[in-house]
Amino acid sequence: MIPLNRPLYFLLFFICHELIVAAYYFEYYMGLMPCPLCMVSRYWVISLGVIFLIAAIHKPDGWIQKGYHVLISLIAGLGIATSAHHVYLQSLPASEVPSCGPGLEHMLQTLPFTEVLSNLIQGSGECAEVAWSLFGLSMPAWLLIFYICMLVVGLMPFFTKDRQYRFSN
Repeated sequence: MIPLNRPLYFLLFFICHELIVAAYYFEYYMGLMPCPLCMVSRYWVISLGVIFLIAAIHKPDGWIQKGYHVLISLIAGLGIATSAHHVYLQSLPASEVPSCGPGLEHMLQTLPFTEVLSNLIQGSGECAEVAWSLFGLSMPAWLLIFYICMLVVGLMPFFTKDRQYRFSN
């Protein structure tokens, strides 16, 4: 198994931290309000960051490390699904974009929690708007790339062999 040691876990935590800092920068400094799918993506990034921080502090080995990587893979998979759906909504023609729904605060006050979750995951018309892009890719597209990389990190221990080097006669 490729050992993912503390420095790498701290680096991955730092990357997650910086993604959240960037999200708040765009929200509070640039005035780009996050849509429901953006909020869901933030929770996945925060969840990955927490797992990486705990793993860095804990320094797992063996099956415990694989347990962390199962969680990383699951959250990365959920992030891929969220970001892929978001990119799909952004690629729709204007005539096929779903209508905008009520704000998150209003939904939390008036709807049951399961319906709020369903509405968040489905997205709305505001999720189809591309407010920022870099090299022709929107924020959800960049997050999709990030989540794919995190899935690769999560699956690494399951596709590598344990190699112990012994120096004996």
